[in-house]
Amino acid sequence: MNAPPPARRDTLVIVPTYNERENLRPLVQHLNRLPTPVDLLVVDDNSPDGTGDLADELARAFPFVHVLHRERKEGLGRAYCAGFAWALARHYEFIFEMDGDFSHDPDDIPAFLEAAVGADLVLGTRYRNGIRVINWPLSRLLLSLSAAKYVRVVTGMPFSDPTGGFKCFRRRALESLNLDRVRSNGYSFQIEITHKLWRQGMRVAEVPIIFRDRFQGSSKMSRRIVWEALVMVWRLWLQNGLRRSPRPPG
Repeated sequence: MNAPPPARRDTLVIVPTYNERENLRPLVQHLNRLPTPVDLLVVDDNSPDGTGDLADELARAFPFVHVLHRERKEGLGRAYCAGFAWALARHYEFIFEMDGDFSHDPDDIPAFLEAAVGADLVLGTRYRNGIRVINWPLSRLLLSLSAAKYVRVVTGMPFSDPTGGFKCFRRRALESLNLDRVRSNGYSFQIEITHKLWRQGMRVAEVPIIFRDRFQGSSKMSRRIVWEALVMVWRLWLQNGLRRSPRPPG
C-alpha cells in the first residue's frame, strides 16, 4: 500500500456533512477567500440530498477540497475520528473541527491559528466575557449554558464553553489519543475529546467566537444526544480517578 502524499498545506478544516448541500458551495467559496490558506476535508455520511456528489464536484474544481465518503450515517464522533485519521496520515500540523452550516465563522480561523502557537488545543468559546450567540431561542441558550456549568462542576475542566464544536488541534494532541477508544458520538464527543487532552496536561486555550444559528437546513440536536452527554461526564470523572484536575506528571 502506497503512503499518502504529503499535505499541500499544513492546516486542514474537517467538516462532517449530512444533508448540507445548500451550505457546502458557499462554505468552499468562503474558505477559498481566507487570507490563511487551508485545506478542507468533507466527511459525508452518504447524504440522501446529494451532498457527497456536490462535494466531489467541488473537489474537482478546487484543489484544496478533499472528500471522504462513508457508507452510512454513524454520528458526529465517528465522522470526526475518521477525519482525524485521514489528517494524521497526511501530516497536517493544525486540524480543525468546524460545522458546515456557517454557525461557525470561517473568518475566525486565523485567530485560532495564532492561539495554537502556544497551545495544543484551541476551543472556540461563545461564553467568555459575555454571551455571543445569535438567533437561538432562550430555551436552547439556557440548555447550552446549563450544560457548560454541569460539565465544569462534574469534571473540573475550567473552560467556559466545553460543549462547543469549533476547535483547532495541534498534530501532537491528536496523536496522543487512541481514537478507537473514543466512546461518545453525539455532542458529548466534544466534551470527551477535550477532557482526554486536558487530563493529560495538554495546553488548552480559548478564543472568543460569535455563534450564529444555522441559516439553512435543520439542527441535529435530539434528546438522545443530550442524555449521552449527561452520562458521559460522570464516566470521564471516573476515568480520571475521581479527580477534577489533570493527572500529575508521570
